[in-house]
Order: sequence, then structure tokens, then C-alpha cells
Amino acid sequence: MSDFSQRFSKGVRNDWETPDDLFNKLNDEFGFTLDVCANETNKKCEVFFSESDDAFTKDWNGVCWMNPPFKYTKKWVIKALGEAQKGATVVCLIPAITNTHWWHDYAMKGEVRFVLGRPIFKGAKEGLPNPLAIVVFTPSNTARTRQGQAAPQFEVFE
Repeated sequence: MSDFSQRFSKGVRNDWETPDDLFNKLNDEFGFTLDVCANETNKKCEVFFSESDDAFTKDWNGVCWMNPPFKYTKKWVIKALGEAQKGATVVCLIPAITNTHWWHDYAMKGEVRFVLGRPIFKGAKEGLPNPLAIVVFTPSNTARTRQGQAAPQFEVFE
């Protein structure tokens, strides 16, 4: 197991900063206004929720970026979906753990873009070996899936 994988799986760090090239492509497309899982050193937006702000107790507004601690992905995805249903757009960078109930019950309600390759998070020596996905929750795509309409399309994000 790689050094990064060992540290990731043991939960030593939960604050890996999103690679700029990955974030910048998405920011160009969406224009983020709020980073919902950040701290002063890894924030991607001027407005952000830190751990002490407790994003789970806040309303998320505008266009939100979410690179959560992967150890708690399910909890964050459920919150992101709920906030999109209330009107926010939430773009999530999460592990693509497609063999879990939470993936099918929650992540599949958004637009799924599988990340090609192994992005290297800031501060890491190598890319995470696990597959990643960008899941986009918008008010319109979450309403569509609630009404029993077709599941979102899948694509590859490069």
C-alpha cells in the first residue's frame, strides 16, 4: 500500500487540499461562492465553513464546493443532496465507492463525473489510488430524480 493510502486509510489527515488544476476547471464552469469543508490553509473560496463552523448546522447557499473528509463521505453527501433540494448547487469531490448503499441512494441522484487518473492532492507525494468522482447536485437534477425521471448521465472528467 502506498504511503498516501496508508495515511488516508488510517485517517491521519482529513484535510487534503484539492489540486488547483482540478478545482480551477470546475470553478470556471460553476463559479463557486462557498467552500463547505475547509480551513484557512486549504480553502478554495473566500467564504468557507471550517470544522468549528459546523457546516451540518448551516444552510448552504449559492454554488458550493465540497471536498469532504473521505472518512465521513456518506454524511457529507446526504447533507449536499439536502441543500440542493433547498436551492443550492453543490459540487462534490468524493471517492467513487459505487458498491455501497449510500452511493446508490444519494450520489446517484446527482450528475456523476468519474475522475480520470490519480489527481495529486496538495501536500501528497502521489495520487490517491482509489477512484474519485465529481457529483453535482443542483435543484433541477435532484427534483428530476425525486419525480422518478431518468437518472443523470455519466461522464469522464479530465
